[in-house]
Amino acid sequence: MNLDQALQEISAAPSLEALHTLKVQYLGKNGLVTQEMKTLGKLSPEERKEKGRALNEIKEKLTAALAAREAAIKEQSLQEQLEREALDVSLPGYAFPSGGLHLISQIQKELLDIFRTMGHSVVEGPEVESEFFNFDGVNMPEWHPARDMQDTFWLQPPEGFTIQGPFGESVNDLGSALLRTHTSPMQVRYMVQHTPPFKIVVPGRVFRYEQTDASHEAMFFQLEGLVVGEGITMADLKGAITELARGLFGAEGRVRFQPTFFPFVEPGAQFAMWWPERQKWLELGGAGMVHPNVFKAVDDYREKLGLPRAYEGVSGWAFGFGLERLALLRYGIPDIRYFYQQNRLSFLRQFRN
Repeated sequence: MNLDQALQEISAAPSLEALHTLKVQYLGKNGLVTQEMKTLGKLSPEERKEKGRALNEIKEKLTAALAAREAAIKEQSLQEQLEREALDVSLPGYAFPSGGLHLISQIQKELLDIFRTMGHSVVEGPEVESEFFNFDGVNMPEWHPARDMQDTFWLQPPEGFTIQGPFGESVNDLGSALLRTHTSPMQVRYMVQHTPPFKIVVPGRVFRYEQTDASHEAMFFQLEGLVVGEGITMADLKGAITELARGLFGAEGRVRFQPTFFPFVEPGAQFAMWWPERQKWLELGGAGMVHPNVFKAVDDYREKLGLPRAYEGVSGWAFGFGLERLALLRYGIPDIRYFYQQNRLSFLRQFRN
């Protein structure tokens, strides 16, 4: 074996892979130096000693040369990487795009914060609902004409699917499954679980099976409010909605009520808020005193579960309105489809918080 030639090949190895090949060639299990070592047993003691010393020197020189070349290749590779990935720290930084809350999420947060300051708890409910909670429990039985106005997504759940009641009980026998058309089912669900007094607000998505246009969507957000206790009157309702108006539009905000009909309240009213900056009224939603039939449906359901009746002799008010409508009126947005269907970032960025 020619040591000088081996050292020259090692020093000229272009890569770690080539260097590994040379290491196997000379020092591997079947390498040239290893094969020479195996012949020592055939020599006389004097010759074995001399040749063994020489082979050990060759092995040490090859090992040192391999280690030196490996370190050199790694250093060269590192330098090339540093040059390739060089960063000019004097260049201006790149502004990575940042996200933000959707406009409807911002409005919902603003409204919930206002009601929290008035002592309301925030509760949420299921979007897949029972016909009982969505209609019958809020005084819209099957024959009621108001029920025809609720264009409903009826569902055919898979076998084994269970709609749960307030305490986890199955309510599959209380009517068909549907996507809730309003947040009002949570009035019944919450009252079944709790006894008065209480104050809650319920945000959430609702669904209507209707043709979409500039002012109608198949999916939108509502905010429901419910207060129940002894001696609750329309004056309390007006006070709460007035505080909401002031929270949204400042000290000059005020409210207007106009009598109207909703099956789940009696008396019922349509409410509007005065917008001082634009000097105009914003028609937002419906409100009124909780209908006695709603309280009766709750107590009947509680009684069926073995719970005491809790809603005789109490009163309460409720309201509900769409968050998209507030956004359309407040910001002068011409088309409700901008929020979800078109979902253009150029539009949404205008309202980044």
